[in-house]
Amino acid sequence: MGYLGRRIGLSQDNGDSNPGAAGGAVGGGLLDLFAHGYFERQGDLYNDPGAGAVGGDGLTATGGVISDFEDSGSRYRAHLFTATGIFNVTALGDFGDTVEYLVIGGGGGGGRAQQGDGGAGGGGAGALRYASSYSIPQTAPYTVTVGAGGIGGQTTALHGTQGTSSSFFPNSAAGNVITSIGGGGGGSTRGPNVNYPAGGSTGGAGSDSSPDNAAAATGDTGGTNNSASPADGWGNNGGNNSTGNSGAGGGGAASGGGAAAYGDAGDGGNGLTYNITGTATAYAGGGGGGKFQPNPGQAGDGGSGGGGNGGRGADGTYGTQATGGGGGGGGMVSSSRDGLGGSGGSGLVVVKYQIAASQSGTQTATGGAISYYNSKTIHVFTNSGTWTTPASFNKTVEYFIVGGGGGGGDYGGGGGGAGGVRNGSVPIIGAVSYPISVGAGGGAAQKGVTGGDGLTGGTSTYGPQASVGGGGGGGGYPNPRGGQPGVSGGGGGSDGGGSQSGGSNSGANHPGAYPYPASPTAGWGYAGGNQPSYPGSGGGGGAGQGGFGPPGIGGRGLAAPVTFKDPRAIYGDPAPGAPVPGGFYFAGGGAGGLGSGASSTSYGGGGAGGADPAPKGDVNTGGGGGGSSGSPGIGGAGGSGIVLLAYPS
Repeated sequence: MGYLGRRIGLSQDNGDSNPGAAGGAVGGGLLDLFAHGYFERQGDLYNDPGAGAVGGDGLTATGGVISDFEDSGSRYRAHLFTATGIFNVTALGDFGDTVEYLVIGGGGGGGRAQQGDGGAGGGGAGALRYASSYSIPQTAPYTVTVGAGGIGGQTTALHGTQGTSSSFFPNSAAGNVITSIGGGGGGSTRGPNVNYPAGGSTGGAGSDSSPDNAAAATGDTGGTNNSASPADGWGNNGGNNSTGNSGAGGGGAASGGGAAAYGDAGDGGNGLTYNITGTATAYAGGGGGGKFQPNPGQAGDGGSGGGGNGGRGADGTYGTQATGGGGGGGGMVSSSRDGLGGSGGSGLVVVKYQIAASQSGTQTATGGAISYYNSKTIHVFTNSGTWTTPASFNKTVEYFIVGGGGGGGDYGGGGGGAGGVRNGSVPIIGAVSYPISVGAGGGAAQKGVTGGDGLTGGTSTYGPQASVGGGGGGGGYPNPRGGQPGVSGGGGGSDGGGSQSGGSNSGANHPGAYPYPASPTAGWGYAGGNQPSYPGSGGGGGAGQGGFGPPGIGGRGLAAPVTFKDPRAIYGDPAPGAPVPGGFYFAGGGAGGLGSGASSTSYGGGGAGGADPAPKGDVNTGGGGGGSSGSPGIGGAGGSGIVLLAYPS
């Protein structure tokens, strides 16, 4: 009866679904109420928990990626923040003011193994805080800050850097801030820069290090799966090291990092598992230690919960985004090549609350974060997973797939090219099980180690559809190079003179009209910008526009189709002032390292230039990383991609 009692007069399709809007603008015309509300329970009303939900309404709230799911016979909604934003509660519902939260800091970067040394330590996981019952005030906007992962060992700081903090707090209440600090960096190999930054969990010690693992974890030991945490969160120390060729593992939320042995590097400590998103998932694992390849033994594995693997005669791998996992420690590659540490995974904030007493259930496919809007079921994959349908499935599925952005170049380097965009629809009949891959952002250039060029982003896939990554930005001073090719090319580098070309594009140029036609197989992409003269490195190409020269602004990205623009959710680049209103922009190019380099007008998550280390592309946008403007010349890593799917509910 509460639903029938809403305002009569405005069409449900014309109302804005906000009871507090001018004129009480919730739709409620009697004809529409019968035609839409009775048969569908109109999908574009806020708090629609999916067809079949009964027994009251939950909070009215917006922000992040939305996941609706059933647990023990009741219906819940989780808001997943993989990037900084606002969780805005505008009304309480029938289930009170209690929410669950999970707050994880960014993971620490793995250490760097110097030439002639052995293996560096893995990065520690970000602190993990969880509460099953937390009371929130009515109509309160909450600021959500998602911490970045620490950077792997650099030229001037051979240890990995600490990840940054994640937090969740009401804007109107001073204090009462829920904060999880970042994980500590992994230790380097011998040298004057043997440091172990403190963190929720600390990094492992590098080989030939003294003292061993000096900083203690600030997180508390003793955590178990789905357990409530103390105020400092869960965390453990990284492993110690008394050997000559291997690195120790970084600490995780559930266990400490493994100590290094002479033969094998230490594994990262394991993370803890929570089902707050509707799927049991491990978070906050430590990075594995690195290992010098010619000696017997293995590099350390990353801990469960997103820890990166240590490198065996190679660079350490990155911690998984949105888990707070530590980066893997580097293993010395050769007498002339250091083993770089992997950067830590970004943090995560999740808020969960009940939205219905029961659910009869119309959901037909599983995988990713699932929500319901405008009579469509939407699946959002921010990390790799599996999309599965039952034998009875017979629907046309709309897809929007973004590859990982390319990394930015070193000192004076070009901006990274954006990940490609594939959009279209495909009929799916019967039972399928499609692996979903979300492409990682391309690694950042480090002067004198990677040749100065940013690396190509990873490929995102949905079944047979794939969207490849953007090209890396060209290196700068003292040996400038052209941008790397990709679906969108990276920008050309600069040393203050000469002319370097932007990388070529394999993607097709976008036609410019909205709504978009289905993309070609190669996806949408543009060439990177040239560097014709000083100042200004070239900007990376975007999915919707090419990068362009001085001042090196990255190419413009593209907005997702209107199908995916659920007003309760916020993901992608909000892009205020963009040509297509409503935000949800993706695949913007990174800015060049010299010149003004601001990337704010490119839309789509590209990193800005003009700093060192340069800003990264935004997580889950496919934005290119920014080019570096200084020394030691650390370009910005590209932003990871995303996969969006939708079909009639």
